Amino acid sequence: MEIVFAALTLLLIMDPLGNIPAFLSVLKDVAPERQRPVLVREILLAYAVLLIFLFAGGYVLQLFGLRPEAISIAGGIILFIIAIRMIFPTEGGIVGETPEGEPFLVPLAIPLIAGPSVMASVLLLKQSDGINTVQLLAAVTLAWAVSAVVLYSAPALYRVLKIRGLVAMERLMGMLLVILSVQMFLDGTAVFMNK
Repeated sequence: MEIVFAALTLLLIMDPLGNIPAFLSVLKDVAPERQRPVLVREILLAYAVLLIFLFAGGYVLQLFGLRPEAISIAGGIILFIIAIRMIFPTEGGIVGETPEGEPFLVPLAIPLIAGPSVMASVLLLKQSDGINTVQLLAAVTLAWAVSAVVLYSAPALYRVLKIRGLVAMERLMGMLLVILSVQMFLDGTAVFMNK
């Protein structure tokens, strides 16, 4: 059950449906025959970043002397801001203006798939008692795989859902993410207050 909860949490934060318009916007300047290879490359790079963060993230915590509850509170605040932007979008989207030409790593892999909030969530989940590293690896892989399938099929989903359907899905995910972010904040605060 912990794997499913962790995977669902990470998937909501990755927000693949909400990222479809951004992906299509960035890829529109790429030659049509290069779009699929670029998309696959960016999806794989995002997975590599998530794995690096999963296995080396704890050392980052130790290096800077950060406590898990600080990550929980900060992650909750970041998620809340992202969720509010999903519900009430701003011009340029969450990541702002995109670069011209063929993207590499930024903005598709980072921050659209493996963004700061996903990295903070991976760190937070790794520090929690309910899930071990193997389970978390399974959760990260599952969330990434679902996100990859959704993003790879972005052109087809866009044709089916149109822009209104994608906006509605993004706002619904934003509402769920608000709830998750408040819970992360409350969990971190509760641990801090009990110490």
